[in-house]
Amino acid sequence: MNYSRSFQLLERAKKVLAGGVSSEFRKFGYPHALFYTHGQGSRIYDADGNEYLDFTLSQGPLILGHSHPQVLNAVTGYSETGQLFAGQHIRELLLAEKLNQIIPSAELMRFCLDGSEAVQTAFRVARAVTGRKKFLRFEGHYHGWLDNVAWGISTPSAEQLGSREAPAAFPWSEGLPEHCGEDFIILPWNDPALVKETLSKRYNEIAAVITEPVMCNNGCIPPGEGFLQALRQLCDQYGIALIFDEVITGFRTALGGAQQYYGITPDISVFAKAMASGYPISAVVGRRSWMRVLEESKVIQAGTMNSTNATVAAALTTIEVLEAGNPYSRMYDHGQKLMAGIRDAAKRYNRNLLVQGLGPMFHTGFTDLKTVKDYRDTLSYDRVKLGKFVAGLHDKNIRIIGRGLWYISAAHTEADIDTAIETVSQVLRDL
Repeated sequence: MNYSRSFQLLERAKKVLAGGVSSEFRKFGYPHALFYTHGQGSRIYDADGNEYLDFTLSQGPLILGHSHPQVLNAVTGYSETGQLFAGQHIRELLLAEKLNQIIPSAELMRFCLDGSEAVQTAFRVARAVTGRKKFLRFEGHYHGWLDNVAWGISTPSAEQLGSREAPAAFPWSEGLPEHCGEDFIILPWNDPALVKETLSKRYNEIAAVITEPVMCNNGCIPPGEGFLQALRQLCDQYGIALIFDEVITGFRTALGGAQQYYGITPDISVFAKAMASGYPISAVVGRRSWMRVLEESKVIQAGTMNSTNATVAAALTTIEVLEAGNPYSRMYDHGQKLMAGIRDAAKRYNRNLLVQGLGPMFHTGFTDLKTVKDYRDTLSYDRVKLGKFVAGLHDKNIRIIGRGLWYISAAHTEADIDTAIETVSQVLRDL
């Protein structure tokens, strides 16, 4: 594989973009940050002319694949009526009505630009309704890059995490105000007894419990049996907001998100990524009893760029295509077939590769554990071996997310899955 043109462009970019990129995660592409020219369906192409079968889907948003014609046509057509009105428009109303129909918790909503912003809106709502200040969150879960959630995403070492009952949460970045570490209580995930014990002692401090319904940002770990139900019960018991961060699971696990898939309705939810096929929009949705503080202007949420014509058109059309085509059974089938194929190849070549997830998204990581149930278990992954695996796939034209996460889109075909299985087999053989 030749990456020389991308390397030249990256060196040029470093003169004007900090690190040559506009998001930290892009620094860590293989063999370095790459420049891309176009994408179509399940394929993406870089500046050197390399073609990749793409399972990153731009970190998840491209649930319909690259350059879906109905989405692009809708964006072009609606943009011709205007870009931004600083007022309401009809398709924004249509989008809100559609979300109200398909998402169990979406009685009222507000639109934002990204998941990080929507999460902060959800916190503000929960604090206003409860009169409490803190939120409870879980180790390894990602809720955006802003100050009060940029903790507990990584750790210097497993030994420094502390006990399960009193975990240490490390800052993810320099420049974080120390007082932001006091905004939350952090616990290991998938431990309902520990949540129950903590809430029984500290419920009067806690406005919200926030969780990814499936832990997708460190591994791809489903909730343990009864865990989400326990969170729902405990939040009801103590008058605490249950917040689902569905930035990844929304429109991917089901049209109505993980809350529809698992049958657990949170009080407030955050949606983004797959909602608009890569256009910048998010939604904070919730039960009217919680969201009324926005309705009454007791809580302020604002944004000049919220609900632009292009992003609303992209979101409405994406959801309409998903609703009409209902690709979910096919995505689950393709994902589970790929997971099974990878497991078979790992067994054939005696590789300690754990494959875990639902199908529309799943994770591959090298560990001797038979399953991982929380962030602490993911620390057993062999990162060096994973890096070689990802690089081997990349050099054979398969693109996955560097931390081992795979996404399936409605554009992936049976032939794509067969190609991926064969390529994984070759890479594991040669690893």
